[in-house]
Amino acid sequence: MKKEKTILVLMALFAVLFISGCKQNVGTPEDNAVVEETEEEEDQTGGHIYGFCASDLSDPFYDVLKESVGTTASEEGSRMLVRDADGDAELQISQIRELIGKEVEAVFLCPVDPSAVTPALEALGEADIPVVNLDVRVDETGLTEAFVGSDDYNAGKLCGEDLTGRKPDGGSVVIVDSLDSAAANERITGFEEAISKVGFEVMRIDTGNDYTTIPGQLREILTGGEQIDAIMCADDCMAEQVLETLDAEERNDIPVYSVGGSPAVKTALADLASPMTGVGARSPINMGKTAVKTAAAILENSAYEPETYVETFFIDKDNVDMYGTDGWQ
Repeated sequence: MKKEKTILVLMALFAVLFISGCKQNVGTPEDNAVVEETEEEEDQTGGHIYGFCASDLSDPFYDVLKESVGTTASEEGSRMLVRDADGDAELQISQIRELIGKEVEAVFLCPVDPSAVTPALEALGEADIPVVNLDVRVDETGLTEAFVGSDDYNAGKLCGEDLTGRKPDGGSVVIVDSLDSAAANERITGFEEAISKVGFEVMRIDTGNDYTTIPGQLREILTGGEQIDAIMCADDCMAEQVLETLDAEERNDIPVYSVGGSPAVKTALADLASPMTGVGARSPINMGKTAVKTAAAILENSAYEPETYVETFFIDKDNVDMYGTDGWQ
């Protein structure tokens, strides 16, 4: 039986190497593939043993972030145990306790709930397991060793600067936000401060945690007779809902902005007929690389940055070809 498993593993490895040799694009999820550790592989030696506890791997951003962390860890000779909380804060706490039992040396944490995760952080502290907090900052920052996230403020600011360049005399803008999200609020703050120098009237759509409410709220604004010069979305999932609604209402004349840089949004940017105009791009790939370097430095008692904000940049119809549409950057 062990011989059969060995043959299957070797065949799978050969297939991966063959496929990667044929690919021309880089920076996509496929280029950053990671084989998640299984219980049978835990007796391997060398490197560190990391835990990765994701808030929800159905979110493409977190899935690519996980793959980037795993690939970078593998390159340094380390292994990673992955747990997906699937949006369940209580499940995430139990998964973190499980990782403690697996004797991981450090944990990468994308919290479902920045406050509810506190008991798990306390348990990690008692077990002397350092935490590298990713993307969404936990409330009890003193229980983590480092934070690695995106410069969300700048991402929103870049969108606002582009809009004011196109509309120097101001106008009206619809902001699609989630007031429950600190990261989304940072992006919108950057956007609003960028447009504050120009006279823009702001209308708001608050999604809460239910993005399916966006089409109805946006249709109400569209049919209300208000002039709309642009729509700013706090993330790409919101932008997708907005784009679908505008298409259904035959209102593809309204410029749309977002923060993220997902394949779906960049595909829309590449379509000259699409109202998608620009995105403050985040990089889960660079975030993952930075996170592993930080964790390794913590474990090896080397110097590290307790806070790192990975660069965000602007992608529009003019430069989207530089980044490609088949993966994240």
